[in-house]
Amino acid sequence: MSVSRSTGGVMGKGAISAGAVAVLLLAAGCKAAAVDTDGGRSGDAKPGGGDGKPGASATQSPKPGPDSDPDSTVAPDPDSTPEPSTPAPAKTLMEEGDRDGQVRELQARLRQIAWFFEHPSGTYGASTTEAVKGFQGKRGLPRTGRTDTVTWQRLLAMTREPTRYDLYSGGGMPPAKPDKRCLTGRVLCIAKSSRTLTWMIDGKVVSTMDVRFGSQYTPTREGTFSVYWKSRHHVSTLYDTAMPYAMFFSGGQAVHYSSDFAATGYGGASHGCVNVRDEKKIASLFAQVRRGDKVVIYK
Repeated sequence: MSVSRSTGGVMGKGAISAGAVAVLLLAAGCKAAAVDTDGGRSGDAKPGGGDGKPGASATQSPKPGPDSDPDSTVAPDPDSTPEPSTPAPAKTLMEEGDRDGQVRELQARLRQIAWFFEHPSGTYGASTTEAVKGFQGKRGLPRTGRTDTVTWQRLLAMTREPTRYDLYSGGGMPPAKPDKRCLTGRVLCIAKSSRTLTWMIDGKVVSTMDVRFGSQYTPTREGTFSVYWKSRHHVSTLYDTAMPYAMFFSGGQAVHYSSDFAATGYGGASHGCVNVRDEKKIASLFAQVRRGDKVVIYK
């Protein structure tokens, strides 16, 4: 079909309008381009999409990479999932009838949190078993009375490490290493660190006993002294208290039996003297010690 343009703004015979041309193109199945009123095209669509690049499409999906290969991801097989492991049963560390240092520590720790009210002895008896049962029950653990690994770890987490005085709050602490001044002659070897008096002759131990000392306000003096006076039934004129089996070594300070020490233990203190609580032991010591025998008091 021939199309003639009009001249001078008047459409001539046989001329077809721009709108008619668009209708004809649509009917022929072609994509119509936008037509300006002056007959020119505007905004021609480029093949391949709106980004102007040949062959690209706005809706085209990117090619899958090697990591996105659907065959590379396999769903877990529920039948192959491992079953949770059963925890191993708690191992028993201590039980009734045991006797050692760890039992003593157990008792000292239970004593810290008011589950054990006796002095640590190192012997796992009925009272220790009951204390452990109470501790276990309070924390939802099986009340076996035996100290297993779980019970022990819970107790460790709740308490501090016991001191030597905690472990031997009732006495019986092993004597400290003798001071070198105690190794010759007849000596009352008194160690504050272990709270013990060891009667020694020429470096050999004859007997050992628990002792306690003065408070911070009336401390027991340290140093080397000698027994200058013995008084079997002595009574203090300063404090009006009995001082049986007194062996004086420095002023008014003496080694003597104390009924208060025997009754209350380390909850109290002396006025500077060295108190002994075992009356039989000090009676024997009093019979052996002579005036002039050495007294060594050290930390």
